[in-house]
Amino acid sequence: MSLQKSRRQWLAQSSLVAMFGGFAIAGESSGAGRIPDDAIPGPDYRIVHGRARQSVMAWCFNPMPMEQLIPACAKMGLTAMEGIDKKYYPLMKQQGLAVSLTGSHGFKQGPINKANHEFCVEKLRAGIDLAVEWNSPGVITFTGMREAGISDEQGFKNCVECWKTVCDYAEQKQINVALEMLNSRDDTHPMKGHPGYFGDDIDRCVDMIKAVGSPRMKLLFDIYHVQIMNGDPIRRFREHHETICHVHTAGNPGRCELDSKQELNYPPIIEAILDTGYDGYIAQEFIPTWDDKLASLRHGVEVCDVK
Repeated sequence: MSLQKSRRQWLAQSSLVAMFGGFAIAGESSGAGRIPDDAIPGPDYRIVHGRARQSVMAWCFNPMPMEQLIPACAKMGLTAMEGIDKKYYPLMKQQGLAVSLTGSHGFKQGPINKANHEFCVEKLRAGIDLAVEWNSPGVITFTGMREAGISDEQGFKNCVECWKTVCDYAEQKQINVALEMLNSRDDTHPMKGHPGYFGDDIDRCVDMIKAVGSPRMKLLFDIYHVQIMNGDPIRRFREHHETICHVHTAGNPGRCELDSKQELNYPPIIEAILDTGYDGYIAQEFIPTWDDKLASLRHGVEVCDVK
């Protein structure tokens, strides 16, 4: 049964049940919703179309052992992984998976404060070197958190100054430095939102990238975070697509599965992204709520496997 057909059936069933009283979906746990099993690709599912180069952010699936997650990702046809300890890179390579993005200094201690510049540059250069070693296209960076006594204008200048230094090295090594915009609204979970984060507006992030003036300074477009802070993700992507080198997904609200319980309609979003000519990675970065985490990943991968 196709995903599109099963979704229509599920929506029809939900509408009927809603008219005649409440219900609990089979397999539901801890109040988390899920769609019926017949809408979830089975264990043998593999990507069919492959227009989107799909990756996955491994931290979302903790505490699943990476020895289990890595082969499962390869089996379903993913091309890469990220957010994973480099000690697992050899196993990923063995399974035919690339490293879609390397890490750096984290989102809290960022270049908004000049006192952090030495630390950030060191971590970013190390991430660039790791990217070169494992043929990854980019390293991630963040602005850091707002601090008392640092105005937005000064924070902007501090970030640009730091990234200019890093981008000299990134250009030599031909590695992208990907700035991720994060939402500062959601305070329900430390990884669903980041109150106080400076780079919480896509236009500010793009302005900082342009001020750096390097072909290697790019934007990580996280659809979930953009939806919360700016909305209009298709229009935003089209507007800034020449600056974007990486994409993350998740359902909103809740950074959940890409299912019918959330407000983002992913197939047309992915189609619009690809129609711009974007050929970078699209990484699944939702936090699973279903009992079967691999089933939720297969579902998200199928949703984004547009024709």
